[in-house]
Amino acid sequence: MAVCPTRFERMHPYTGQVHEVHLCPTETDLHRAVVEDFRAAVEATLKVYEDFHAVLAGGRTPRGAYALLAQEGRDLPWERIHLYWSDERAVPPDHPLSNYRMVRETLLDGVPIPPENVHRIPGEQPPEQAAAHYEAVLARLTRPFDWVLLGLGPDGHTASLFPGTEAIHETRRRAMAVYAPSQKQWRITLTPPVLNTAARVRFLVAGEAKAAAVQAVITGPYQPDRWPAQILHPPQPIRWFLDASAAALLLAPSP
Repeated sequence: MAVCPTRFERMHPYTGQVHEVHLCPTETDLHRAVVEDFRAAVEATLKVYEDFHAVLAGGRTPRGAYALLAQEGRDLPWERIHLYWSDERAVPPDHPLSNYRMVRETLLDGVPIPPENVHRIPGEQPPEQAAAHYEAVLARLTRPFDWVLLGLGPDGHTASLFPGTEAIHETRRRAMAVYAPSQKQWRITLTPPVLNTAARVRFLVAGEAKAAAVQAVITGPYQPDRWPAQILHPPQPIRWFLDASAAALLLAPSP
């Protein structure tokens, strides 16, 4: 039986983007569904390519998924897996707010991944310099990312694409420094040209506070400056892993 048995699709009425929603009954199921999806992507990709390149989300929501992956995923071929970050705050790697630190504590310290396969964003550098460094790292990739995990903020931001910021409409740079007014903080983020070419894009979202953003991104009027995650339109359907609270408005009957 599937971990998240309730599944349905929604097509955005303006862009035609297909969104594949997996509704997970518990937080544990939510995390397990992400881990199983990651495993399946690794297996499928390594049948075709020599290595697997994945982007990880920061924030609080994916912590449980990373911890579960560390607990149950030591058997994966980590020597062939490369990890990157969707965004990073302008802080050192040991800072409590560092996305890298969160992933290191929950996942990296528990699996045998070679250090050279971990491609963190150097948040301790000046933001523009850090973005240039990451662009150089990304330039070495020979194909789009195989798997991208993203989160969603109540304001509709994903990675560090915040409402009203120029990064939403970036078409050339792969990574850039952005100032998030709502956070009063500099960040470095991947940009739409990178995210929109990925083979698999996944969102992991939980909580009632995210419900309005989930509904707006998937079915609302196309307003990417208001709901930045709407700017994503990868070639394959976007897969969402949601708990009941995050999906509440999406599931509500039309008036």
